Amino acid sequence: MTTKEINELAPAEITAKLRSTRDELLQLRLRKHTGQVEKTHTIRALRKDVARLETILTEKKSKQTAA
Repeated sequence: MTTKEINELAPAEITAKLRSTRDELLQLRLRKHTGQVEKTHTIRALRKDVARLETILTEKKSKQTAA
């Protein structure tokens, strides 16, 4: 998910996407420990997506409190 796509979402949608991404990351980590993950690079991509979502959500919240 790109930054541009995330910026277009509402804060509630970002929170929902953040929760689903974290759940997916957890499932991948568990499957990695059991040796069932073939594409381990997706874990890194999901971690970066979580960081992007959290950053933009924080920016939107700070803009709302400042305004």
